Amino acid sequence: MRWENLSPQSEHSRADAALFGADAVTVRTFDTPEFRGITFHEIRARSIVNRVPGASRMPFEWTVNPYRGCSHACVYCFARKTHSYLDLDTGLGFDSQIVVKVNAPELLRRQLGSRRWLGEHIAMGTNVDCYQRAEGRYRLMPGIISALRDHANPFSILTKGTLILRDLDLLKQAAEVTDVGISVSVGFLDPGLWRTVEPGTPAPERRLEVVRVLGEHGIGCGVLMAPVIPFLSDDPAQLRATVRAIAAAGATSVTPLVLHLRPGAREWFMAWLAQHHPHLVRRYERLYADGAYAPKWYQRRITRQVHELAEEYGIGPTRAGTQRRIRPPGPEEPVPSGPTQLTLI
Repeated sequence: MRWENLSPQSEHSRADAALFGADAVTVRTFDTPEFRGITFHEIRARSIVNRVPGASRMPFEWTVNPYRGCSHACVYCFARKTHSYLDLDTGLGFDSQIVVKVNAPELLRRQLGSRRWLGEHIAMGTNVDCYQRAEGRYRLMPGIISALRDHANPFSILTKGTLILRDLDLLKQAAEVTDVGISVSVGFLDPGLWRTVEPGTPAPERRLEVVRVLGEHGIGCGVLMAPVIPFLSDDPAQLRATVRAIAAAGATSVTPLVLHLRPGAREWFMAWLAQHHPHLVRRYERLYADGAYAPKWYQRRITRQVHELAEEYGIGPTRAGTQRRIRPPGPEEPVPSGPTQLTLI
């Protein structure tokens, strides 16, 4: 494995400087039902706060990713390509060869305490899910959230994992001292589609239950409606049912994101499509003929439909360009009126 190709500047690029050396890797397997078939590569990272590449479309500059690879096994996951940087397979290898940065909490605490760190927003769950199955064993997130809380550093979390509820008290404590944004990813409700395209994730209904529980504890939670999968989850009736369920769960916002197919993910997704929906292969080849993203007209159509449904079901609004606070606004902080604001995080 080319562990030495991991760069401290970015987890999305290769460089000469190493995040960790090959002699720092410990390989483990656990013969329990939830981890059967999964290999864990435990490493002691040299850097944990990563700068997002300048060309990225992400609305944040810094990320923390305690894991690489993801047992959620979503066939469309754009992060699959990153496994090739380690000489690991971007298909089944991405789903079953999980890199665990066991020193992530202590390393983050040290980096947050550096005089060079300016306290900028840190996003988590943007590469692979920090609340995937491995987190139940390694418990890295409590230490990470505690470090962010103790340094009053703003952060956001995007997840499909129900395990985030374990850290509810820590999230509430962090929200007392800094801005915290929580989003749950729910792209559709179809159980058949979920079982084949996101086989390692909690069911969509369980994820919406996370949104409901967080809301009941005063934690505003948005939903990233992603991905909207062309010809499989984009029917107007499907979009309506999904937005209606998101609204019923008490989401503070909903953001649609159409499926994009970057190299690494594209090949794996198209193989899945050929197996499960062969009649759609040619339509996808035409729709994504110009690259990783669906045509702008298609993206705009989906965004408009979801936006209108969100307004109909009373989701939002939120302030444009600001982080959502976990605590609800007090009397001196009225909720603004206006059209529903769709936000990523």
